[in-house]
Amino acid sequence: MLTRILILTACLAAGTAVVAKSSKTELVPERQSLASFPQEIDGWHGRDDQPFSPDILAVLGVDDYIVRTYRTDAPAFASLYIGYYQSQRQGDTIHSPLNCLPGAGWEPVEKGYLAIPVRTDIASDAQQNIEVNRYVIRKGLDEQVVLYWYQSHGRIIANEYRSKLLMVYDAVRLNRTDAALVRVIVPRRSDNADGSGGATAQAVAFVKSVFPLLDSYLPS
Repeated sequence: MLTRILILTACLAAGTAVVAKSSKTELVPERQSLASFPQEIDGWHGRDDQPFSPDILAVLGVDDYIVRTYRTDAPAFASLYIGYYQSQRQGDTIHSPLNCLPGAGWEPVEKGYLAIPVRTDIASDAQQNIEVNRYVIRKGLDEQVVLYWYQSHGRIIANEYRSKLLMVYDAVRLNRTDAALVRVIVPRRSDNADGSGGATAQAVAFVKSVFPLLDSYLPS
């Protein structure tokens, strides 16, 4: 197992180096700015959170992003972060959300994958199943459910290593390395006897509402 991990890591490093050194002008697809992402979505009412500081933005290397809290009258609430990278050739690559959790005091207590049936776009009733990461994180007595995935060129990818391998493949095949991270966080309510299951159901409902809107902002 260790040998396989080392080989995979070496392949990723070599592929990333090839992508970074490429001199071809990268294709930049047309897309809408995330600033115009809807504030009102299926009964969810959004409000922008405080923008990231210049220091955080320098670490993330993101080209466009939103961080926003959505609420319903139920009440329910979900935090949405979308970070879009126009190019990953110069070292500004997507960071896994798990990298920053320990530093903020959050520790993963459950992890796995979750399949979610979603509409493909707002103009169609066609559906597809997407697979996303599901984590339950804890800090003291507080728990949150985190769903996230990597999205590039019409693909929904849960696994970080597969995402990086496909980035190298698309850099050669399409001359594109644009991609995005989509993350949804829902806190566990103290009055919910279902625990993290209730928060997961709420996060899934929110993903189902958000997903059909993404195509205009994260080009295929």
